[in-house]
Amino acid sequence: MNKIPVNRIQFWNWRGDLFGGLSAAIVALPLGLAFGVSSGAGAIAGLYGSIFVGFFAALFGGTPTQVSGPTGPMTVVITTVITALVARHPEHGLAMAFTVVMLGGLFQILMGFLRLGQYITLMPYTVISGFMSGIGIIIIVIQLPPLLGYGASGGVVTILETLPQYLSHPNLIAVVLGLLTLTIVAFTPPKINRLLPAPLMALILVTLISVVAFGQADLPRIGSIPVGLPQPKLPTFELSELKDMIRYGIMLGFLGAIDSLLTSLVSDSIAHTQHDSDKELIGQGIGNCVSGLMGGLPGAGATMRTVMNIQAGGRTPLAGIIHAVVLVAVVFLAGPPTSQIPHAVLAGLLLKVGLDIIDWSFIKRAPRLSLKGTGIMYLVLILTVFVDLIVAVIVGAFIANLLTIKRLTEIQSDRVQTITTSNQASHLSLAEQELFNRVPGEILLFQLGGPLSFGAAKTITKRMSILHDYRMLVLDLSDVPSIGVTATLAIEAMTKDALNHQRQVWVVVSPGAVKQRIAKLELETLAGVYFVESRLQALEAAVAKLDAPDKFDYFQSSGDQGNGRV
Repeated sequence: MNKIPVNRIQFWNWRGDLFGGLSAAIVALPLGLAFGVSSGAGAIAGLYGSIFVGFFAALFGGTPTQVSGPTGPMTVVITTVITALVARHPEHGLAMAFTVVMLGGLFQILMGFLRLGQYITLMPYTVISGFMSGIGIIIIVIQLPPLLGYGASGGVVTILETLPQYLSHPNLIAVVLGLLTLTIVAFTPPKINRLLPAPLMALILVTLISVVAFGQADLPRIGSIPVGLPQPKLPTFELSELKDMIRYGIMLGFLGAIDSLLTSLVSDSIAHTQHDSDKELIGQGIGNCVSGLMGGLPGAGATMRTVMNIQAGGRTPLAGIIHAVVLVAVVFLAGPPTSQIPHAVLAGLLLKVGLDIIDWSFIKRAPRLSLKGTGIMYLVLILTVFVDLIVAVIVGAFIANLLTIKRLTEIQSDRVQTITTSNQASHLSLAEQELFNRVPGEILLFQLGGPLSFGAAKTITKRMSILHDYRMLVLDLSDVPSIGVTATLAIEAMTKDALNHQRQVWVVVSPGAVKQRIAKLELETLAGVYFVESRLQALEAAVAKLDAPDKFDYFQSSGDQGNGRV
C-alpha cells in the first residue's frame, strides 16, 4: 500500500481532490440536513457537524481519503442525549448536549495519545454486526413518525407504543413524499448516481413536487435555518448530570472511534493507502470538540462520502477540506431553499441509511457459520435497540471473549501431554523412546505446546494432581512461543510440588521470551531444578541420575543449574 503523508495540505492531486470534495459535499448536504432534523438539534446543526468535523478530521486525521461528518450511529446517540437532557433541563439542555459532543471528542483525543487506535477494531465481528444492525433498526423506527406526517416522539419504545395511532391516522401526502424519496435513493441506477448522487436528486426533486403540488397542504417542513456560521457555545454543565454526561461522552467517543476506523479500513482497501489509527482518532476528536463548541452534531468517518470522494479522484486530505468549504458556502446561500424541505423527505433519506446499516449479509449467513455467533449477534442487536448501546457492546464483547477463551483453552489443553512410557511417546525420537524403555514409569515427561494463557493453568494443575508414581519430572516448554502469568505460576506450583516430594525437575526451554518469563520465578535458585535447552538432554540426565544416583549432587550450585549442566 502507498502510505500518503497525512496532516499536510498537498496539491499534487488538486484536480482529483477538487472533484472528490465536491462529490462528497453533494452527498453530505442532504444527509447533514436529515441527521440534524432527526437529532432534534435542527437542520443547521447537521450542516455545522459536516463542516467542522469534516474540516478538522481531514486536517489532523490519519486517513488521507476519508471524509467525515454526522453518521447514523453517532446521530442515534446524540438524539438520545438531546432528548434526555432537554427533557430534564429545557432551558440549557441543548447546550449540555453539545458539551457532551466536546467530551466525546476529548475522549477520542485521549485514546489517540494512548495509542489505542490499533485495538479499537479488535472487536468480534458478531458484536459489531449486531450493534450496527441495531443502530439501523433504531434509525428506521425513529423515522416512522415523520414518514407518517408526525413529529419526533421519543425513543424506540415510545414510538412503538404510539405507532398504532400514527398508522390509523397517517398524513397521506407525507407518506407519498417519503416513500417516493426512498424509492429514488434505493433504485437510482449506478450510472446516474455517479453523475448526480441519488440523495441530492431525491431531495431536490421531491421537495419541488411538494411545493408545486402540495404547497398549501398541512405538511411539516424544515422551516427557516440560520444563515452564516454560529457563535461559539461555551461548555455547560450541571453537577447532577455530570455522571451521565461523562457516560454519554464515552459512548460518543468510543462509537465514533469504531465508526471512523472501520471506514478507514474501507478507505484503505479502495484507495490502496494505509491509515494511521491513532492520528485518525486525534483528528476525529479535534473535529468533534470544535463541532460541539460551534453547535454542531458529532461526526465520524462517513463511508458513503468517503467512497464517493475516492471514486471521484480524491487522494489527499485536501478533498475533505474542500468538502467542508463547499458546505460553508451552502450555509451562506441555501437558507431560503432548504426551508421548504418536508420532514417526510428527510425521513425517506434516513430510512435508506438505516436499511443500509443493517448487516443483511451476515444475518442471512450467520446460522450456517455459528449458532453461538448468531446468538451473540441477536443479543447485541436486541440490547442496542431496547436497552443501551454501551451495555450492548460490553455484554456482547464479554460473552464473545468468554467463548473465545473457552475455545482457546480447549485447544491448549489438547497440547498438554503427560508421558511416562514409550507407548505414549510415539511422536518422540527413537533415542528418546529408548531412554523411556530403560526406566519405565520412573520419568514423567510433561509436554506443553502452543501459547499458554491463563486458560491452560487449570489443565496443568488438573493433569499433575492425578499423577503420583514418578521420580523425575521433565517439563518440556520447547514448543511454547509465549506464556501468560497465570500459566507461569501454575508451572512454578508444579515444580515446587515435585521438589516437596523429593523429585528432581528438568525444565526444557529455549532462549527467548518464555525463558525470560520463567527466569523471573527464580526457580534456578532451588536445589533439584535444572534448566536445559533440549528434551533429549533432559531425558539423558534424568536416566543417568536414576542409573547412578550417587554421581549427582541433589544440591547443585545455582550456577551449574542455570547453565543446564547436570
